[in-house]
Order: sequence, then structure tokens, then C-alpha cells
Amino acid sequence: MDPALLDDVIRRLLEVKNLKPGKNAQLSESEIKQLCAAAKEIFLQQPNLLELEAPIKICGDVHGQYSDLLRLFDYGGYPPQANYLFLGDYVDRGKQSLETICLLLAYKVKYPENFFLLRGNHECASVNRIYGFYDECKRRFSVKLWKTFTDCFNCLPVSALIDEKILCMHGGLSPELNKLDQILNLNRPTDVPDTGLLCDLLWSDPSNEAQGWAMNDRGVSYTFGPDKVAEFLEKHDLDLICRAHQVVEDGYEFFANRQLVTIFSAPNYCGEFDNAGAMMSVDETLMCSFQILKPARKMLAGSANNKSGFKVCMINSESVYMYLLQSTLYQMRSFGQIHYDHLKQYIVCNF
Repeated sequence: MDPALLDDVIRRLLEVKNLKPGKNAQLSESEIKQLCAAAKEIFLQQPNLLELEAPIKICGDVHGQYSDLLRLFDYGGYPPQANYLFLGDYVDRGKQSLETICLLLAYKVKYPENFFLLRGNHECASVNRIYGFYDECKRRFSVKLWKTFTDCFNCLPVSALIDEKILCMHGGLSPELNKLDQILNLNRPTDVPDTGLLCDLLWSDPSNEAQGWAMNDRGVSYTFGPDKVAEFLEKHDLDLICRAHQVVEDGYEFFANRQLVTIFSAPNYCGEFDNAGAMMSVDETLMCSFQILKPARKMLAGSANNKSGFKVCMINSESVYMYLLQSTLYQMRSFGQIHYDHLKQYIVCNF
């Protein structure tokens, strides 16, 4: 894709934030197809299991909530100010899936070694045909454009490994995953099958209700218990599994004694959930911090960043510390041994 055209596409996509809410970017179908073709080529040049290095910022589901995607970049820095990994589910549900996926693809093409996208279960024709993306493509452009996106989505990588310690995917673990090389060997381009390793990486969920593997209430893939997380991490010498795929109230949620974290980056999801969104930053020492996006309707008028919602969690092999930095009074559910330092105004939780 011509570099000048790519820069102009990014400019037009970013101009949207200065317009009325819900205003669409002015892109042609030809430009979007060029973007898909360029991104597809890069996806296939890079491995299915990306090997990445910190520092990096990790985002979960965005689901067409374009204004919230721009808020993520407002908080974390627009590329190339920071490196990013997105965990999938860019389209469907929200009103601006096209702007959302086009900006993400444009940044991937512009900064191929600094900006990374994984496949989510909604980057699949059988899913986004039903939940909004197909209709948006057809209404604004054509069914042919939707098919172009399908071809592009079929080439997305499905997992990333950060500094050989943090394994990332959209959904979760699979009973078929015995070696990480199995992910590397998955064929692309490909649709998402109804069963098997690829399906599980995009669809499975953690569950506290049972040990081991169980059938998933979604009707697809499995759920896995804390025992399977601990077993997998020990076997592969990993510290953390980072995934998305589920709405969580605070934008992030730990599982299995802080050995797995779910990140969801679409606040006030679908306008129906009162959830926050989150972005996880991993620094060079693998310290993980969380930037919280509260639902826009709850933010003070004119406020670009609600700093009282900033939470940091430090992860290492010995303990987990959580610092809650807030200017107002707060309440917190009791877990572990909690020590409140009145002088430094933070909470340390040892586990």
C-alpha cells in the first residue's frame, strides 16, 4: 500500500474524534480493500505464535466501540509511542466496526514490528455474519467488502508469547495443547473449525465451578479449572496467561490465584453492561499495570482521564502486589493479607 495513502487513511480515521459522536470516517471501498490486502500479507509473514518483547500494552475486546478505542490510545499513547497487542474481537456489537478494524489494520501495516493483532472468535465469517459486521459492511459498502475482510481475518495469528513468560490468546487453553509448537503449526489462511485446538484458543473460558475440563455453556469448546492453569504454566515454565473473550466488571479480572487474567477493553459494553474497560501495560521487568477506562457516561464532563480509576498490579514468581491509588474513599473486597500504608496511601496484598 502506498505509504502516503496509508498516512492519509490514518489521518481521516483519527479526524473522527473531532466530529460529532458516531460520525463515520470518509474512506472508499478501494482504500479499505488495499488496507486488508497489505495487512493480510504481513500477517502471513509473521508466525501464528508471535514472540514479543516487553514493554508492551495489551488490550482485550473492543467490539466496534471506536470512540473507546481512541480513548485507549489517548491513555496509552498513539503508535508508535507504545507497542500494542490486541487480543481479538474487533468487530460486531458496536456501531463502528469498520472504523475500528480499519484503524487497527492501518497501524499494523504502518508499524508491523510494533503493533500486533490476534484473532478473536468474532473474526470469523459464521459469527460476524450474525452479530453486526456483515450488516454494517453491506449497508455502508458491499457484501464483497465483507468477504475481503473474511479473507484477511483468516490470516490473523492466534497467540503471542511475551518474553517467554506471558502467553496470550483470545479465549483460553485447550485439552489438545501439549506443546506451544502446535500453535505455530496451525495452518493459515483458515476458517475457525467447530472443534479442536484453534477453536479452543478462540472460544474456551476459565471456570471456578469445576476442576479439569468441562463442556462450555456457550455450546462451543470447553471450560477449564484453576488446576489446568497451574498445570499448564508449570509444564511450560510460564508466569501468566493473558486472555480476553468475557465481559468483566472492572475491565480486568484475575483467576487461578493470579495465574490468569482476563482483559476486556470495551467499557459500558453494548450500552447494556455497567462495566469498565482496561488495558494492561507490561514493562521490561514484566511488571503488569492496568489502566482503567470507566464508562463514558460516568466520567465527569470535560474529563479526558479519570485518574482515580488507575490501578497497578505487580506480578512476580513470589507474590502479587496491588496498589490502589485513589484520591477518594473506596471499598475493597477482602482477599489475601491486606496491609494499608497510611503514609504512602497504597494497599499491598501478599499471596
